[in-house]
Amino acid sequence: MTAAFLLITAIVMFGHMEDFLGAALLSRPLVLGPLVGIVLGDPVQGIIIGATLELIFMGNIKVGAAIPPDVITGGVLGTAFAIMSGKGAEIALAIAVPVSILAEMVISGLFVLRPVLSSRFEKYAEEGNYRGIEILHVASGLTKPLLMGILTFLALVLGDQVMKSFLDSIPPWVQSGLQVAGNMLPAAGFALLMNLMFNKKVAAYFFLGFILASYLKLPMIAIGGLGVILALIITELSNKTKVTDDYEFEEEPEVAAGEVKSPVTKGDIRKVFFRSLALEANFNFETWQNTGFAFSIIPVLKKLYKTKEQMSAALKRHLQFFNTTAHGSTLIMGITAAMEEQNSRKEDFDTESINAVKSGLMGPLAGVFDSLFWGTLKVIAAGVGISLAINGNILGPILFILVFNIPHIALRYNLAFIGYNTGNRFLQNLAKSGIMDKLTTGATILGLMVIGAMPATLMPVSTPIMIGTSGSEVALQGILDQLVPGLLPLALTFLTFYFVRRNVKTIWLLLGILALGFTGSILHIFA
Repeated sequence: MTAAFLLITAIVMFGHMEDFLGAALLSRPLVLGPLVGIVLGDPVQGIIIGATLELIFMGNIKVGAAIPPDVITGGVLGTAFAIMSGKGAEIALAIAVPVSILAEMVISGLFVLRPVLSSRFEKYAEEGNYRGIEILHVASGLTKPLLMGILTFLALVLGDQVMKSFLDSIPPWVQSGLQVAGNMLPAAGFALLMNLMFNKKVAAYFFLGFILASYLKLPMIAIGGLGVILALIITELSNKTKVTDDYEFEEEPEVAAGEVKSPVTKGDIRKVFFRSLALEANFNFETWQNTGFAFSIIPVLKKLYKTKEQMSAALKRHLQFFNTTAHGSTLIMGITAAMEEQNSRKEDFDTESINAVKSGLMGPLAGVFDSLFWGTLKVIAAGVGISLAINGNILGPILFILVFNIPHIALRYNLAFIGYNTGNRFLQNLAKSGIMDKLTTGATILGLMVIGAMPATLMPVSTPIMIGTSGSEVALQGILDQLVPGLLPLALTFLTFYFVRRNVKTIWLLLGILALGFTGSILHIFA
């Protein structure tokens, strides 16, 4: 049985390697359940249990700072104990849910602690040591699968009864308090994004996004689309800049007389694509995906910058805060590669514009691509896969992977080249026409509209307080909803933003939010 436990532990570790696999859904119960079934000699039962858990946890995804229950560890252990006990999907669910919640606490703690590595990343950047950044990014990413692997093996050795007894001993009020606190954590991420873009000139677009989401209940993809249209109208980019539709990348482009041939090749952009799969390996609650972005763009930086000082400046630029959807991240990486190339050629290039464009685009891309992949494509893939797998058909998991990943990988790969090619030509036009400020403003409008919509849609924070005399009590939350729907998440976001502007360290913000949520739950102030 020890060999089986080791193999099941390896399955959990493989699932948690998702951060190196580009959010390709290889960590879902529908995929891992059959693997557990094969190890324990009952693949059909593994497929059925995996499909059952996938159906229940289908909406369990990580968007922004909202860390959901760890369906990887919980799903694998639930499946394993269900097959070993012969009790079927019921016992799998009974174990998977509490284990997922417990594992989520461990992972959230890891994300809170990871920022202690920031000083080491900064030291490597100061030295121009891109190799150190690469190694540390990968090493940090391996901590989660290793940690969860150890916990999984211990759980298997202890046995299902011991594990269930331990989880049952955790008081409900503790679990409830942690859940409320977890719902509040995204406020830190929203505030950090606002700190990059929010100012009096464009503040109205943040509130426009909030109103569209809270009052009109528009989905994020619609708000992102409106943001694109509004940004184009305001900045007049649609009339000022012409971008061709030919996105073909030339390995050996023709170079006109007097021009310098680009040192960036098709192979370099391809490396950016492959490295982007590890974008979230060092995800944390302070700088989020920044080291993953730097890790991805290093092949281009190596071609463009040959001195320690140049490399150091570039690495510092890309170790700043970054967060967007993993699936569309290569578009920003491609544009960034084009901007870095322009910077390497022109001494008067405004390097601040690189991060301004990144910051402005990551919000809209997150809104659009999260809706496209999580809200549409994943649901379709799960529907096809579950309908077959629930009857023990192995085609279910296979089709689930293919339906999602064929468009995912194709789009992600091509976005890197589209970003680089259009970015390169686009920036050449910008340099001639002098409208970089309009581009930055347009990107900021897009970003703020989507960020403004997030508190109303991604932070389920409310209050259970009742006001009035006995027999005629009225829910305070109902009154708040009549005044401003989503008022509490909005207020919490701005409270956090207030402290961010006063340079309060992110780790203290996170601990403060956790304490506020936990205490508020105990005192029945928040729910």
